[in-house]
Amino acid sequence: MNKAPATSRPNILWICSDQQRFDTIGALGNAHIRTPNIDGLVGDGVAFTHAFCQSPICTPSRSSFLTGLYPSAAHGCMNGNERWGEGAPLVTKLLADDGYDCGLAGKLHLAGASGRLEPRPLDDGYRVFLWSHHPEDDWPEGHAYADWLRSKGYDPKEISHHPESVPVELHQSSWCARMAVEFIEEQREGPWLMSINFFDPHAPFNPPRDYLDHYDPKTLPDPLFRPSDLEAQAKLAGVTFQNPARDPEAFDARQVKAAYYAMIELIDDCVGQMLEALDRTGQRDNTIVIFMSDHGEMLGDHGLLLKGCRFYEGLVRVPLIISAPGLAQKGIISDALVELTDLAPTLLEAAGTPFPDRMQGRSLLPLLTGRSDIHHHRDTVRSEFYRALSPEKRDPGKTSGLSARDVGSRGVLPIGVAYGTMLRDRRYKLVVYHGHDHGELFDLETDPGEFNNLWDDPDYA
Repeated sequence: MNKAPATSRPNILWICSDQQRFDTIGALGNAHIRTPNIDGLVGDGVAFTHAFCQSPICTPSRSSFLTGLYPSAAHGCMNGNERWGEGAPLVTKLLADDGYDCGLAGKLHLAGASGRLEPRPLDDGYRVFLWSHHPEDDWPEGHAYADWLRSKGYDPKEISHHPESVPVELHQSSWCARMAVEFIEEQREGPWLMSINFFDPHAPFNPPRDYLDHYDPKTLPDPLFRPSDLEAQAKLAGVTFQNPARDPEAFDARQVKAAYYAMIELIDDCVGQMLEALDRTGQRDNTIVIFMSDHGEMLGDHGLLLKGCRFYEGLVRVPLIISAPGLAQKGIISDALVELTDLAPTLLEAAGTPFPDRMQGRSLLPLLTGRSDIHHHRDTVRSEFYRALSPEKRDPGKTSGLSARDVGSRGVLPIGVAYGTMLRDRRYKLVVYHGHDHGELFDLETDPGEFNNLWDDPDYA
């Protein structure tokens, strides 16, 4: 592949929220949420309504879209792992080696960060590395957001203990945007990539009060729930999830939704600040802007809150918007099946940077530029949950050393261990929970809410 001239190679502003569902963008059909800046990106670029993450939990998903590999191919990427397994080069490393100036603000989460600083990969390509796994002041040093608060004369612990009353300009999302603006404004020769990784709208659902007041829970739609969901989830009781299934009224799901939407509205304001900086510095016309999330959130659907080994649309389907003036088409809404694995090869092709043959993603550039059918990219998409949580920390002594072969031969999964695979085409979704006799098959054409499990229906055998 020929390298594009340095003067024409696009900058990349890569914005990733954490745990944001696909159905949370005003311009894409949600009449209850305020997202004017993200809506503007939809108008300026291509929005994919059927983009899927490759794991419904943080670290495996992030390892996947940063390498262009499925989590099972990237290896060493369970939540809570000791360190990143170095199973493949990160796309930021490949771009840095080819002349890009790369920066990060916010999460990385390629390794565990509970009770310790997350170890950086051996070479991630980032010149600027402003790490902030979450807003709380859990690390005595090395937490860039807390260090910034101290430099402004604020006590990070005091800020983190009262999140609803945090001044918006001191919120971690606002800090991420500020760091992006400073990076964008730097004087440099050659192209750049800035990766902004918000912690929000990840739980706990605690936006600033100014944003929460924009949403009246009574006016918001109920989750996708029927009483039969509790029986369906009881059959999956041995398959890891962060919360037990309950009637959504038991955890006031509409109040949770109000807070969740408020957090996304704050992110939208931050997106606006970054786009304004691109306009102000004259770089907008040569910058690819990506808005996406690593995975979704159940938000009460089917009686579930948060995430785990399930593959419902709200959990595996995420926003993906790509705006690139002069490169991508404008105002296009595509229902093509795409994966987050497709991002790494897309960026590398746009930059004129060769990428490894091993990469499993497929570049979206032909769709973005109009060279191929905007409504078709893949026949199927895949998502995995392969022992994605570290069981040793949850159930000491019972699961250490258990292999996938053990799981298959014993047929029963210990607490904290789960293996699941989803394959989805345009109409059907098939989910296999390995080691269990139970799975799921949904006809999304007749049952978009995923209530009618056809797994045991002989007509679909």
